[in-house]
Amino acid sequence: MIENDKGQILIQDRMKQNWPGVTFPGGHIEKNESFHDAVVREVFEETGLTIRNPKLCGVKQFQTANEERYIVFFYKAKEYEGELTSSAEGEVFWIEPDALKNYTLANDFEEMYKVFSDEAISEFYYNEEWEIALM
Repeated sequence: MIENDKGQILIQDRMKQNWPGVTFPGGHIEKNESFHDAVVREVFEETGLTIRNPKLCGVKQFQTANEERYIVFFYKAKEYEGELTSSAEGEVFWIEPDALKNYTLANDFEEMYKVFSDEAISEFYYNEEWEIALM
């Protein structure tokens, strides 16, 4: 999650069929890449912004169909430079956090956002019945 000096957050309206809707920019780590470098690279690729000092603020986890644990690291940043540019992943733009209710959100984004915005919550996971739990 990237926040500007006006308190707005940067969202992405994803174009991919497998997880459409509004969410935060993100992606996958490459071989021999640190988590920090991956988040900086993915944000740049999807937004045109170079973030500085991203802070780990939580995790999301679930078991895959192959019984592997899938872990997503949530980072927040307030420092950035560059010109905002959308990508093939989707359109990116700034909004007030309260305006999220006016958008079609990606599946489970509402719960993810709670981890980003509430310092008392640091983990989001699915249990065996695919029910969401926040901790």
